[in-house]
Amino acid sequence: MFKTILVALDEPKLADDLVEAINQIRWHPEATLILSHVMLPLEDVPSRDVTLPGSAPAEITQQQIEEELRSHQADLPAATTYIEVALGDPAEEIVRLANIYEADLIILGNRGLTGLNRILQGSVSSQVLEDAHCSVMVIKSRLQGDGS
Repeated sequence: MFKTILVALDEPKLADDLVEAINQIRWHPEATLILSHVMLPLEDVPSRDVTLPGSAPAEITQQQIEEELRSHQADLPAATTYIEVALGDPAEEIVRLANIYEADLIILGNRGLTGLNRILQGSVSSQVLEDAHCSVMVIKSRLQGDGS
């Protein structure tokens, strides 16, 4: 049974799908969820391309991201929920947070990138699957057909 679950809510368009998926799973009654968001350092986003995983426009502050994560807390079935906002490479930071919290499971979304977009932007979910010490659940977005 999964008792410590790290949920990566880095992509606002996928957050609702992830929360819905989490609510459809039967969790341990004392499960702990860690809601996380990873922001890319601005110097790593030369054009501030908001389609990159984990990137956020400069005008979105850490406080706003924390408020967004808190808004999802009430919708989740966990006894305890923590909020984590990190700065760095999304895949590396997700795995690092999972290690810190000794997570049994990582849940993250998949933007459905294919072809050249996947090569250029990389796949956070593929990297996390490769590097994580625990199980990983990847939730495919209902928006995948629209090129997002």
